[in-house]
Amino acid sequence: MAAPSDLAFDPWDPAFLADPYPAYAELRSRGRVIRYEPTDQWLVPHHADVSALLRDRRLGRAYQHRFTHEDFGRTPPAPEHEPFHTLNDHGMLDLEPPDHTRIRRLVSKAFTPRTVEALVPYVRNLANELVAGLVAAGGGDLLTDVAEPLPVAVIAEMLGIPESDRGPLRPWSADICGMYELNPSGDSAQRAVRASVEFSGYLRELIAERRENPGEDLISGLIAAHDEGDRLTEQEMISTAVLLLNAGHEATVNATVNGWWALFRNPDQLAALRADHSLVPAAVEELMRYDTPLQLFERWVLDDIEIDGTTIPRGAEIAMLFGSANHDPSVFAAPDRLDVTRGDNPHISFSAGIHYCIGAPLARIELAASMTALLEQAPTLSLAAEPKRKPNFVIRGLEGLDVELR
Repeated sequence: MAAPSDLAFDPWDPAFLADPYPAYAELRSRGRVIRYEPTDQWLVPHHADVSALLRDRRLGRAYQHRFTHEDFGRTPPAPEHEPFHTLNDHGMLDLEPPDHTRIRRLVSKAFTPRTVEALVPYVRNLANELVAGLVAAGGGDLLTDVAEPLPVAVIAEMLGIPESDRGPLRPWSADICGMYELNPSGDSAQRAVRASVEFSGYLRELIAERRENPGEDLISGLIAAHDEGDRLTEQEMISTAVLLLNAGHEATVNATVNGWWALFRNPDQLAALRADHSLVPAAVEELMRYDTPLQLFERWVLDDIEIDGTTIPRGAEIAMLFGSANHDPSVFAAPDRLDVTRGDNPHISFSAGIHYCIGAPLARIELAASMTALLEQAPTLSLAAEPKRKPNFVIRGLEGLDVELR
């Protein structure tokens, strides 16, 4: 088994962060599971294994529904981080059945095909408005001018967060998501705790206001479901709202800028899109695969499992490498080539199993809307400056993407 020093995989190395895909190819050549001491995890790089493990009920996003920290051989979180863990641990992404099932059933009512389809005119209109502003200015930062405001506005609208209150949402989300990186720093933890306290406090006040003056929004719907007998604590409402906001825009924002950066580096593919806008749906899927916004997804081993003759014991943590799985040549022909016409594209960027992204259909609508608006209104869009990549591994994105119209 490879020693960490023998691996090109290094999630803190700027060169790796710039392009992790060659290192993934090396990992896949080493085997189906590789022990990685720096993060105390087992890395799983192959598509078939990642896909299967996402559906394997011997693994869980949480373990406290079955074990104490001590039983599981894990150190409890630091007491000063409690606000973050309280917020995070009551969201359905980090819950297992039956709590996960109960909360997802309630939230799924807001993401039915009919409900999502009804949002299409709003999403397209907003995308067109944002792109029109970018065009009128002759360019700008695609991240802050289009990629961020579109999905943040959509999920905030669904939740019922007033437009005047939306300013802190993105910074709160960014600080909370910093805790999802591997071995986050003390500063990252402090920012996540502060954002958790502030965001939770805001939502607690909003929930109280919605109890008095319910609307047609999701928070009002969760309150009504609770009053009608579906058990949902206030903390679960708060955690669900935060999860939906974070998950409802982080992937879309990063997929947008990662995607356009990839297109600028592959001008033949951008030219194909500009010549035929009907390729947009396939391009959205391909860009999600090609430079995956969520590179890694973690699961706890609740019962011993075996992978390729190696026993992974209960209490271990598995790191499923989505970015590697999406470049597995056993599944994708010429995986390192961007192909906006790719037809068979079983990428796992939205996960799988019971934790499959509930907002995937909405994310696809948002990505297609912004891409179509940019193709239609800004046919000469080009890169204005080389972008700087965020120093993150798990959530892969850019600091910004400066563009201009020539």
